[in-house]
Amino acid sequence: MKILKNNGLSIAFFVLFAISLIGQIATDLKEHNSEMAEKSGQQLNLPQYLTSGHFLQSTFENWESEFFQMALFVVLSISLFQKGSSESKDPDKVEEVNRKPNPRRKNAPWPVKQGGLILALYKNSLSIALFLLFIFSFVIHWLGSLKDYNEDQMLKNMPQETAAEYLSNSRLWFESFQNWQSEFLSVFALVVLSIFLRQKGSPQSKPVDAPNSETGE
Repeated sequence: MKILKNNGLSIAFFVLFAISLIGQIATDLKEHNSEMAEKSGQQLNLPQYLTSGHFLQSTFENWESEFFQMALFVVLSISLFQKGSSESKDPDKVEEVNRKPNPRRKNAPWPVKQGGLILALYKNSLSIALFLLFIFSFVIHWLGSLKDYNEDQMLKNMPQETAAEYLSNSRLWFESFQNWQSEFLSVFALVVLSIFLRQKGSPQSKPVDAPNSETGE
């Protein structure tokens, strides 16, 4: 089917995402209820768990780091270069991606034809969308982690925190930094390894016979 051929990459990754999310929910629910049994806390059913702090924290701290990494990579790759990497623009030539938008170009997106503020936003729409997704994920992570923390504090008969107070809690930032560092490391590895290594057929790699100094795909 043509729709599968044209959209196979996005479909494959969405299916993998769905399978992973289902697996996370099933195992996380079991783990959470096991912990609650040890602490004499409330056992949750599936609908209750999906709105629990434990689920929101564990899910959105990962989404947050992914969107943050992608947003930074998109923005930093505008002006920063890595000679020889397939993930970088070539510092020694003007790239096609930098060309001025042409409203007369065949099948140009409507914001290009519209011009003005709409075009200005469209020219940066990818990074704007990724940063908004990062902010949304961070807020849900923050509130979910707060809810989970306060539930744990309540079981221990310890003081609970407000959302503002929790922003200075080391637990919140530990959860974020442990994910951020892994994302930045993976981008660093891809940028550097693509200088010297190849994967035939992948757009993330240079051609197999390309010299190491060649930059870009």
